[in-house]
Amino acid sequence: MPARTTRATVALDRLGVAYVLHEYSVAEKVGDGYGEAVAAAIDLPASRVFKTLVAEVDGTPVVALVPVDARLSTRHLATAAGSKRAEMMAPGDAVRLTGYVTGGISPFGLKRQLGLYLDSSALAHDTVVVSGGQRGIQLEITPYDLIRVANATVATLVEEPSRR
Repeated sequence: MPARTTRATVALDRLGVAYVLHEYSVAEKVGDGYGEAVAAAIDLPASRVFKTLVAEVDGTPVVALVPVDARLSTRHLATAAGSKRAEMMAPGDAVRLTGYVTGGISPFGLKRQLGLYLDSSALAHDTVVVSGGQRGIQLEITPYDLIRVANATVATLVEEPSRR
């Protein structure tokens, strides 16, 4: 069973930000389909559960949050960041940079402050769910609190369905 206190929950508690903690257990290994399995385990639509992806925009590390049932468009991410090129960071590098394990990277309590980009679809929901800093914990928060606390830039980040 995961610990209920993580760097992410400590960061939100310190700022007085309201959230709902969801604990879950998923037998599937981290990778394709993991996010959808998490959404099912906490009984929420995949469009409200956001995965935390670490990428590099012109060599600068950033975090992108997109629904678990969507695919990040690195082209859209680069455009949102005012750059020409973005690429996904290797999982091992993302772990070292954030201090979180793959499948548990939270936008809160990162080891190092990074630029954060949130897919605009989050604004269609009263609350969204993001990783709580370890596998087995998700945090439900309003998108506006997420934007404020993480200093997020909102942009269209997902690939159009016809481009998948």
